[in-house]
Order: sequence, then C-alpha cells, then structure tokens
Amino acid sequence: MRQSDLFIIPRRPWNAGRLIGPKAPLKPKHIWAIRQQLKVAKRVRDLAMFNCALDAKLRACDLVKLRVSDVAPGGSLRVRSTVIQQKTGRPVPFEITEPARDAIAVWLKLRGQRDDDWLFPSRSHAGCHIGTRQYARLVDKWIRLIDLEPAAYGTHSLRRTKVSLVYKKTGNLRACQLLLGHRKLESTVRYLGIEVDDALELSEQIDL
Repeated sequence: MRQSDLFIIPRRPWNAGRLIGPKAPLKPKHIWAIRQQLKVAKRVRDLAMFNCALDAKLRACDLVKLRVSDVAPGGSLRVRSTVIQQKTGRPVPFEITEPARDAIAVWLKLRGQRDDDWLFPSRSHAGCHIGTRQYARLVDKWIRLIDLEPAAYGTHSLRRTKVSLVYKKTGNLRACQLLLGHRKLESTVRYLGIEVDDALELSEQIDL
C-alpha cells in the first residue's frame, strides 16, 4: 500500500444501510388494508391506480401510460385488456377485476371529460400522464399507510403481487410468464425468486 493511500477516506457504499434486492410482493392482508385506508381517505384516483397496478401487473413505465381507451373504450369498462410493453414491444394481457372496475368507474366520473386520453393524467403538466417518479412516491405513501417498511417495497411489489400468488397456488410458470410478458421462462424464474426448495415442495405435492 502506498503511503498516500493511508490518508484517503474510504467512500461510503451507495447501498450502505439500504435494503437491496427484489422488492417484496404484498400479501392479501396488505392489499385489503391499503384499499380500506384509501377508501376512508376518499383518495379516488389512488384507489383506482392501486387496483389497476395489481391487476395489470405492468412495469411503472407502462402503468402510467394506460389510456382510458385501454380500460373503458366508449365509456364501457372492459373485463380484459391488452397493452404493448415499452421494454419488449410485446403485447401483454391482463384482467380488470370487479374491485378495479368499480374504482375506475368512480375515478372516471371524477376525472371528467378531458382533451387527453390518459387514465391517470398529470396534475402539473397539461396533456401529460403521471410520471414514474410520482407513481413511485404514491406507492411509498400507500405502504406507509399500513406501517410497512417502505424500503422493502416499491412499484415492482405491485407488479409481482398477483403473479406470486398465482405461482404459489398453481405452480404454473408458463401462466406467470404470459402475465408478466417475459420473453424467456428463465426471466420469470428469476423474477419470482424461485429456488430449489420451491421446486421440491411442488414435487412433493404429487402422489404417484
């Protein structure tokens, strides 16, 4: 070691004190609690966005670009929809469940007629949709509403939530791949954090 190196103050790692790695999916009890908090607070837009995020399973960049015509063309709410992913250019289907349809219906009534077609328009930039950073801040607020650790959750938590439940219930990786819009099954395996123990547990449930 050179003598000059002795006087260099080591830099603090960027991730010091932070939780890193995949963000945890929400549990059903968390979903119920957040919905109740948003309903009580009468945060109509946030409730619609939260429910949409759970159903659509989209990346933040795709969720914020949802249009009214994607979910309610001509004012009629769809049961299913399909959007093109920005990252892969591939279409990804998603369901719109009754809680989401109810929340979207209330939000569209409050949103009213606008020149733009964004489902969640920006409040500060006319003609634009809400930004991904603002969406991330909203997710952080939702997590704090039920006293969870914000650092452990993020926008990907909402993307992963329903797919994680589908995998735990069925073990169907192909279905999860389609719902997430992944090109390769290996990407889905990594995304869900599937390990050998998971595979063995599924195998043990099969009686021959």
